Amino acid sequence: MMFDLEYNSERETLIIPEYGRHIQKLVNHCVALEDREERNTMAQAIINVMGNLQPHLRDVPDFKHKLWDQLHIMASFKLDVDSPYETPSKEELTEKPTKLDYPKSASKYRFYGTNIQTMIDVALTWEDGDMKEALIFTIANHMKKCYLNWNKDTVEDTVILDHLYELSGGKIDMRSVEEELSDSKNLLRKRNNQGQKAKPINKKNRKK
Repeated sequence: MMFDLEYNSERETLIIPEYGRHIQKLVNHCVALEDREERNTMAQAIINVMGNLQPHLRDVPDFKHKLWDQLHIMASFKLDVDSPYETPSKEELTEKPTKLDYPKSASKYRFYGTNIQTMIDVALTWEDGDMKEALIFTIANHMKKCYLNWNKDTVEDTVILDHLYELSGGKIDMRSVEEELSDSKNLLRKRNNQGQKAKPINKKNRKK
């Protein structure tokens, strides 16, 4: 007694494996039908079965359109039926997507991050006054902290102020201001303390 066995290595490759080989055979049979009404009836039945096999598509907007597109793809775009949607073309499916360019950094000082540039742009829109001066001084201190996080343990204020002058396009000039930025030791201490849990104070330490 002999059995006609089929092996996956001898079968045709499934176009959309998620639906299985039986759906692919139904699609092939639908394409081979000569009567148009029979093709329309069978195509609609296949769409209903595909919808039951992929229930998560019901939450996708216009999921019926997605099912019909998949039906035409599995039929290698050879299925001639009265589809409620426009039949997709093979060229649209195989068309290469537009190449995306890598985002360009806003400045050459990447260790400051993009938020610093945003803060500087916002500061430039403020009216002159104490609030604007306080914001600019805060930005400079934050720039110094970012510099210390990614570069060295110490940095001169003149370096930070020169960078601020350059990033603002020469519109913010604090190089002649006598007020100094926060000390590097204090900024480093804040950095080291971030993420560390405070130690509980026992009774002996409290008495001391």
